[in-house]
Amino acid sequence: MTARRPGWRGIFCLIALVVPLALGGAEALAQAGRSTGLPLPRFVSLGADRVNVRFGPGKQYPINWVFARKGLPVEIIEEFDTWRKIRDHEGEEGWIHSSLLSSKRTIMVIGEVRDVRRTPGLDSRVVLRAEPGVIGQLFDCEENWCRVEIEGRRGWLQRSEFWGTRPGEIVR
Repeated sequence: MTARRPGWRGIFCLIALVVPLALGGAEALAQAGRSTGLPLPRFVSLGADRVNVRFGPGKQYPINWVFARKGLPVEIIEEFDTWRKIRDHEGEEGWIHSSLLSSKRTIMVIGEVRDVRRTPGLDSRVVLRAEPGVIGQLFDCEENWCRVEIEGRRGWLQRSEFWGTRPGEIVR
């Protein structure tokens, strides 16, 4: 038998594995699997009225369920090429094509009817009462309060009263 020299393809594959390790170890190697390089997990919203959620990252995977609510906040937990693995407010996970997502930040009221207040603080005037499931736009967050807009009215909600931000996440 004669020994074979590695071709260009073999050398390229070796470089693709060694360079990330040299530049930052396991963290760089994990980053190499991401499509956007944006932090994970992160929140986005549905950008279409009808969104198929699949079992895997590709059209060859069967549809698991369908969202029919544009603007619903979802959390991206993984990326593969142009596909994003998301988690919804109930903890369900599935894959969505990135073209069906929007970077617009939204929130969904959870629990019970919530008071949206004029300024952050429980002693502030109530400007709106929002029912569970209502979706609003997220503007910014300070510690435990976030400024939102629901049905054209702006105010502040406690972070624990809605779904759509990470604990302690600063939103500007």
